[in-house]
Amino acid sequence: MAGGVARVDSLCHFCKLQRFHPSNRTSNVTKANTLDSDIRIGTLVSAGMQSPDYIRQILPHGFECFGLTFWKTCAHIDFKKLARDVSEVLEGSGAVISSLGVFGNPLESGDADKETLKGLRRCIDNAHLFGCDIVAAFTGRIRGKRIDESLKAFKRVWEPLAKRAADKGVRIAFENCDMGGTWESGDWNIAHNPTAWELMFDAVPADSLGLEWEPCHQMVSLIDPIPQLREWVPRIYHVHGKDATVNWDVVRKYGVHSSMHGDIALPGQAQALPPFACHRTPGFGDSNWTDIISILRQGGFRGAIDIEGWHDPVMCGELEMSGQVRAMQYLKTCRGDFIANPVV
Repeated sequence: MAGGVARVDSLCHFCKLQRFHPSNRTSNVTKANTLDSDIRIGTLVSAGMQSPDYIRQILPHGFECFGLTFWKTCAHIDFKKLARDVSEVLEGSGAVISSLGVFGNPLESGDADKETLKGLRRCIDNAHLFGCDIVAAFTGRIRGKRIDESLKAFKRVWEPLAKRAADKGVRIAFENCDMGGTWESGDWNIAHNPTAWELMFDAVPADSLGLEWEPCHQMVSLIDPIPQLREWVPRIYHVHGKDATVNWDVVRKYGVHSSMHGDIALPGQAQALPPFACHRTPGFGDSNWTDIISILRQGGFRGAIDIEGWHDPVMCGELEMSGQVRAMQYLKTCRGDFIANPVV
């Protein structure tokens, strides 16, 4: 009987995911593009109102899309001007804006938290100016509490945001980053493991809520990302191009409690032992992105893989853009280019 119950639960979970199968929806990122752009390869830009100048400098390297991200707030952003200036830079290039994103903790009540919530509303309302339909975010979290203790606040905040997004043809993509948190305690985000995802999407069963997925955040929790991707691809709306390296010799010698995974984007966490894992740029980590892109395509995904730079402990500093461009080239190779079949 227990086995039968488990199978019913599994089938119910599968059926729920099929509601979100990408074959039943169309992304604005690819709607007007040719077949070679079913999956675009781009990068993230976190330069505020200076984003057009930043994009102008890196556009010649061959990026096909750009995700614009803001930290905690976008109160200083004139979206109409930014959209106009970005459009001028991209004109004639074929590149597009894949997403807007504001990352903070919208479930809490501090001034910065309230700014994040306002920023999410503004991103949802202004995504159309950039021709995109994805807004990326953390879910937020009640600080210091268990993940399940944040679900009431999650429903209170995200139910109206999900409706707002749906009304405007926008989809929300929650990044799967733990931001140093666990099930028991943390800040910023609860959307970092599949148990939490099921609870979240049961609390707010809206088609406009999904995931911004990457293998890195699962690998540093020693989760195999490939079977997870196969299961959850119908709910993945945006992909971050970030990988990881797991140092299994360190895991075997020290475990994962006396060591920790290293992330140069979160400084100040010194440790005496070498990290058991570290974030890497695609092409330098452990994942086979040909497999990842194949699974995305098999699952009907159409959208963008945007490289999340500034985390790699090797391709950093003066090598940062070298690493990102190599990652772009690698991901394009894994994706392949569209070649029209002969007509006979």
